[in-house]
Parts: sequence; C-alpha cells; structure tokens
Amino acid sequence: MTGRGRRLVCGVWRGPGGGLREGLVSDRGSATVWSVGAIAVLCVVFGVVLALGQAVVIRHRAAGGADLAALAAADYWAEGGARACARAGRVARAQGVRLVRCEVVGEVSDVTAASGRGPFTARVRARAGPPAATGGAASAEGTGRKEAGEVPAAG
Repeated sequence: MTGRGRRLVCGVWRGPGGGLREGLVSDRGSATVWSVGAIAVLCVVFGVVLALGQAVVIRHRAAGGADLAALAAADYWAEGGARACARAGRVARAQGVRLVRCEVVGEVSDVTAASGRGPFTARVRARAGPPAATGGAASAEGTGRKEAGEVPAAG
C-alpha cells in the first residue's frame, strides 16, 4: 500500500474500494489524442491534393485557351496583326483566360495566355500557322497517304 490507502496494481492506482483512479502511469485518453492527430494529418494531405488538382485544372484551361487563341490569330493573319490579335483576345476571353501576348509574323501567330490568380497562375505559350514545307510530293509519299485521284504505281 502506498499513502492513503492506494496501491499500484498492473500500472493503475487502485483506491481502498478497488475503484480505478488516474495515476502517473495511466494512459487513459491517449487514443483520443492520436485520433485527433491522425485526422489533422489526413486533412492536410487532402488539402494538398485538392490544391494540386486545382493547379492542374488551371494549367489545362490556360493551355486550351492559348491553343485556340493562336489558331484564331493564325486564321485571321491576312487582315493584319492587330485584327488577328483582337480575334485571339475574343477567343481567349470566351475560354476564360487572359491574353498576355500576341504576335503575328507572316502567317504564324505566337500567343501567350494566362489563367488563374495568385499562386495558382499558369501561363502557356502557343504557336499556330501553316505546316512547314517539306518537299511536296515526297512528304505525302512518306506518310503513306494518297492524294485524291492518285493511282498507285504498278510495280
């Protein structure tokens, strides 16, 4: 027996009537602390996953808007750079992105679009124009495609 009728039994202090009393070696309530800690960690991980998902969505939105704006500017290159970039700006706004930069050189348009705000801002650059000249008939032959009316060579 230790002081005032209490004794240590299996790591728990028992009173004179045998009832449990908290002592220095009691770990009652520790599961609650561990549960709260685990829930807090899971909430932080879930928040990070949501933030990364939002960043990916913003990046894809900016890429799609930049691609469509570049195609619109390349489609209107004959009307001049200012009108082509104005068309690209309208297309970008329709896609929910901001046109940051637009340049039309010849038939090629070079566009930069941005989406998002603050730390979740994505800027994407896109170019559009006619395909590069690769030598006419040789390029169609290399791809295995046939032009309309073309007859395969007898071999």
